[in-house]
Amino acid sequence: MPHEAEYHDNMVTMLELIWGKGYMAPGGTGNVAKLLNGIETEGMLILDIGCGIGGPAMDMVRLHGVQVVGIDIEAPLIERAKADARSAGLHEHCRFIHVQPGPLPFADASFDIVVSSGAVTQTRDKASLFAEVLRVLRPGGHFRCYEWMRSEREYSEDMLYWFKLEELTYDMQTLEQYGALLSEAGFEQVATVDASDWYRREVRREYDLIRGELYSRMVELLGEQDADHFVENWRAGVVVCESGEMRQGYCRARKPG
Repeated sequence: MPHEAEYHDNMVTMLELIWGKGYMAPGGTGNVAKLLNGIETEGMLILDIGCGIGGPAMDMVRLHGVQVVGIDIEAPLIERAKADARSAGLHEHCRFIHVQPGPLPFADASFDIVVSSGAVTQTRDKASLFAEVLRVLRPGGHFRCYEWMRSEREYSEDMLYWFKLEELTYDMQTLEQYGALLSEAGFEQVATVDASDWYRREVRREYDLIRGELYSRMVELLGEQDADHFVENWRAGVVVCESGEMRQGYCRARKPG
């Protein structure tokens, strides 16, 4: 069954406003640097799973000397990424492909590096996805991801309310579960880093911005109703981040060489 798009135009506009042009996850170019930290990237071919509108992929090309194939299950996001890559003169280095959920449409050992920022959070069958990542990586290749995660506690009413405001599909796991799933898939050198303290500070800063100096711009771009929705959405996000219930983390792993 084709995927039903969840990222409507106003949501994409809002995410870019708070996270930067082309970005649909926090951290901007700094997040790209964290994902690729410690890897000699020059001339490498990267697969970006859940590439969205392509900002991270284009920054990988600009700043890290790579070629990127970006994939996403939402066709409008891919069309936007293609248009932006052409406008930026990067279309020969960034290829964007609309895919359906399921096995990755690439041959074995096609990529040097696979990255993802947020897509695994929204994937129910993480074990199958990690198996596919391992398959398409070349021997010795790297997998890096940044994801939103849960704590071990049962979801609170605050968390369920935040999910309702987000209007997105989430299937969260703990950081420890991510590490175990990567090891079970056959990766080696598996490591996880808890980034919750960093985003706890960021989400508070973001909330202060959108209810303050960014609010009038949000109303101009989105209309008052959607602007107010996102203010409340971020307020609810602050609550679950500051309580420690919603967490963030980085995972890194390597395919045996």
